[in-house]
Amino acid sequence: MIKPLSAAIAGILLASVAAPAFAQSAAAQNDEKDEAKQLDAVIVTGSRSPKAVDKIPGAITVVSQEEVAHTRALTEDATAVLARTVPGYAESSQAMSNTGENLRGRVALRLLDGVPQGSPLREGSRNGTFTDMGIVDHIEVINGPSASEGIGAAGGIINYISKIPSKEGNEFTLNTRYSTQFGDDSGGWKIAGTFANKTANHDVLLAASRIERGISYDGNGRRVGMNTSGSVSDSTADTIFLKGGMYFGADGEQRLEASVNLFKIEGHGDYIQVEGCRFDPDDCPVPTTNTSERGSIAGSLAEFNDFKQYQANYSHADFFGGTLLVNAYKADQAMRYLPENGADKQLVKPAPPDEERIFDQSEIVSNKQGLRTSWTRPDLFGTKGLELRVGLDLVEDEAQQRLALTNRLWVPPMDYKSFAPWMQLSWDIGPVTVSGGIRRQDDELMVADYTTVAFNDAVAVQGGGVEYKETLTNLGVVWRIGGGWSVFGSTGEGFTLPNIGIPLRNINANVLPENRRVDRIADIAAIVVTNTEFGFNWRGDRGAFSGSHYDSKTDFGASLAIDPINNDFILTRAPNRIKGYEFTGEWRFNDDWKASALYSHMEGMTAFWADDTRGRFKAGELTKPMGVLDLNPDKFSWSVKWGGLANTEITLGATRLFSRSLSGSDTRAFDNASYFYSENTTGYTLYDMSVYYKTERFGSFTLGIENLFDKQYILSWSQLPGFQNYWAGRGRMVSISHTITF
Repeated sequence: MIKPLSAAIAGILLASVAAPAFAQSAAAQNDEKDEAKQLDAVIVTGSRSPKAVDKIPGAITVVSQEEVAHTRALTEDATAVLARTVPGYAESSQAMSNTGENLRGRVALRLLDGVPQGSPLREGSRNGTFTDMGIVDHIEVINGPSASEGIGAAGGIINYISKIPSKEGNEFTLNTRYSTQFGDDSGGWKIAGTFANKTANHDVLLAASRIERGISYDGNGRRVGMNTSGSVSDSTADTIFLKGGMYFGADGEQRLEASVNLFKIEGHGDYIQVEGCRFDPDDCPVPTTNTSERGSIAGSLAEFNDFKQYQANYSHADFFGGTLLVNAYKADQAMRYLPENGADKQLVKPAPPDEERIFDQSEIVSNKQGLRTSWTRPDLFGTKGLELRVGLDLVEDEAQQRLALTNRLWVPPMDYKSFAPWMQLSWDIGPVTVSGGIRRQDDELMVADYTTVAFNDAVAVQGGGVEYKETLTNLGVVWRIGGGWSVFGSTGEGFTLPNIGIPLRNINANVLPENRRVDRIADIAAIVVTNTEFGFNWRGDRGAFSGSHYDSKTDFGASLAIDPINNDFILTRAPNRIKGYEFTGEWRFNDDWKASALYSHMEGMTAFWADDTRGRFKAGELTKPMGVLDLNPDKFSWSVKWGGLANTEITLGATRLFSRSLSGSDTRAFDNASYFYSENTTGYTLYDMSVYYKTERFGSFTLGIENLFDKQYILSWSQLPGFQNYWAGRGRMVSISHTITF
């Protein structure tokens, strides 16, 4: 369906942001003091064309360029800024992997200029590290499930919007950075250059960067263990980003733009993980976290994330009375993981003793191409304030997973095609905006015949096709009361797939032979999430305040659990329901002082068992609490910025994750089987500080200190027993950055 399209556009590169959004973003860069306020005025994510925030019936977070820059002063981790500024976003994993990093307890759709990162066919928890944050202008976050961007947005949408040239003529920016934790192997550096050219009708942006990272240390001065799903420690990250565009036609009403993003982060392979031990009165009376020591595993390959993204975008601001947007893209992604000698990597079953086990490395490859179109018509039928948006999205996604060192197939090749027409109507009736829409997913998954690995009994599985047909609706209302106040309410649906590769690879001898067919694997069924939300916003000259309450549920969800046999992640398919509330606020006391804060709380319940595939019993009641692998503990974050000295700004911030205790139990009447779950996590507070100073001739200097007081702590999701997952968080990191523009 889409292959002819890819052949036609293979040489065209482009970005997906609408032309009116480019102008909005550029205006935001012209005045740093008013950046957040201007960016809050209009966004494009979710509505597929520029839309005022006070006309969108939902909780929106716009992470400004100022907030991105502050986090970059502390760390180059791509998701750290989300953990600090988005209420429902989980703690940062501080790794190449983004395991446990979800939005409001569900997987979010991550986009770069509107292009999906990663694949829901085999979610490898690596789609949070896909470019250099230095090219990012701002981030638009739609909190809660959304059908507007299609598959993958069960938890919401996170769209990283790249920079564009903002000044006439040529401009070159050089950025350098040095970071250290004062260990002899903890040093890291960055060098990045950006060239921008802007004329009346043309603009070009070229950026390139290299980041070298040393090993990480915790607050006790011990090396942090290498993350089995991929570490940013001891790595090199390279980025090349190119974007160019031109306006043409009468009054420049048409725009053609092209972009390419090439990113690769690769481990050096200088360290191996030394597994720690959790407290046990007999086997481990003194618990120790994982650490790293110099060395390598013979024959192993470097872990990496390799993302290549190409886009082409055309916009016409007066196409049959409306605005036409056409976006074509291609995204190729490859991920390799660290070597492991777990039981699931062995050539035989049962696994041999530790000294006889082999090491192997997992690789996930995903290739995606798509076409997104939209047409927006204001004042429909001559009715003022009545707006129609229609469009068609086409996607083809291919993914598979192999064990690289032994060249074995772990997850078979999967080919997913999606055909999705959609329509949205909104009507501004004085101070009230009513909106509603519908999206039709008409999708198909094809899987070839395959054989599982030895750990799963090397059983033969018959391939085949599975159809996914869903009609998704949404409805919302916003009432702008006056005085800067507005209230909203909405209900909507989101659609995603449940990391299909995991249930495919886990078919084993316990599955009846007649059910060893792709079309009979219940766990690959789609996830449809329904979200109901209400909230308020207030925006004034000196500040803003907002709050919302949401209720998200699905009849056949997907939550993570730990396999008691191999301590790896497994999917649990059962009904679940997540409720929560969150608040954000900021206040500018005067020209020198500004404060901001956020708070989030969420809780979720699922069932201990799903519907029996043989029809003997139904899924259980919602009696099992959803833990830290799915839901972040309560979070409170704040920052204070002071600019009382000439050309100087000092920012102090803190993020608090609270302690939490969960428990639940149930008994299944069918066989009197008893279930019990309990979880306890310990909270922590981390402080950070940055100092920015701008000179007249020599550019600007920034001092950043992450984990200011060198706090020793265990990452929340790492507090649960899992496969080699006992990691401490990063201790104090000091960074000095210099930026100069010519």
